[in-house]
Amino acid sequence: MIPATENMHARSMPELLLVASKLSKRFGGLQALSEVSFSICKGDIYGLIGPNGAGKTTLFNVLTSLYVPESGSCNFMGYQLTRLKPHQIAVAGLARTFQNIRLFGNLSAIENVMIGRHIRTRAGVWGAITRNKRTRTEEHAIEQRAHELLDYVGIGHRANDVAQSLPYGDQRRLEIARALATEPALLALDEPAAGMNASETLVLRRLIEKIRDDGVTVLLIEHDMKLVMGLCNRVLVLDYGKVLAEGRPTDVQRNPKVIEAYLGTGAAGHAPASQARHAGTVLNQAGAAVDPGNKDKS
Repeated sequence: MIPATENMHARSMPELLLVASKLSKRFGGLQALSEVSFSICKGDIYGLIGPNGAGKTTLFNVLTSLYVPESGSCNFMGYQLTRLKPHQIAVAGLARTFQNIRLFGNLSAIENVMIGRHIRTRAGVWGAITRNKRTRTEEHAIEQRAHELLDYVGIGHRANDVAQSLPYGDQRRLEIARALATEPALLALDEPAAGMNASETLVLRRLIEKIRDDGVTVLLIEHDMKLVMGLCNRVLVLDYGKVLAEGRPTDVQRNPKVIEAYLGTGAAGHAPASQARHAGTVLNQAGAAVDPGNKDKS
């Protein structure tokens, strides 16, 4: 289990955690998001998929206030996320990782996680300058917590290794540990399996399931269809910034609009039956529907 602290969010009966309503975002002449609405319940592993350029990462960036939407709202545990700054969103309980690894490469693994933990500290500037007893006690607790989280994600033996020297899969897990250090209610993972081999992806899947089982809801962007369809209990499909489909993985896999979006066949319903069956099989079985090496440019 995630080592418990007094502020950790306990899992309870299903209830709404995040409700996004008609979020829209434009970049010049490009409508990156168009009235996107969806909701996430506590305990979900909620998948966000779509072809390249569909708007997935743009949506993540709107949810975490890296982008300001032109219109729409997003309620998260009573907070209106569109009115908060990124650090305030982290304090509210939403943490994220990024497509491209963003670690402090020259710092150790333990130092990276400790940085994530500091939003939950109480020592002020004066305490940091004077290094009083309260500050020293708190920093010891931060370091202990960071060690616990590294153990939790399976890289405790790498605590003192420089982050940039870690294998790729371990760097991904280090990012997750740093995000967990903020004590999130919702953990948003942007393509965590990108670049991983099959064995690393399996380890990642088990970690995400463990995180969910320990009371943290997960929002997942991922191109690996096998991972998404086997892991998520609900899936949202974006295409050209619009919601194409939403529901259980089994329903999404059979949705003709989703099959068309991945095939690029043109008008809805015009794909040959054999081609549609093939696309459904791809969506159902493996990550061949989208090249896992590609990045969402939206």
